[in-house]
Amino acid sequence: MLEQFSPDIQFIIVIAIIAVLFLLVFFNNKRNKQKRYDRKNRNFRRNFYEKKQNKKED
Repeated sequence: MLEQFSPDIQFIIVIAIIAVLFLLVFFNNKRNKQKRYDRKNRNFRRNFYEKKQNKKED
């Protein structure tokens, strides 16, 4: 696929692709952290008892 380009251009393209993939993973991870759980408001005891009560209701 990249054989038509010179070795220098191939190297630059590969580095650019890796950088883009890294940024995508970085921003996706950041978004997932915000979406899933806010670490400042985490309360183990409250969450534990809420889950326990939800289990009893089911």
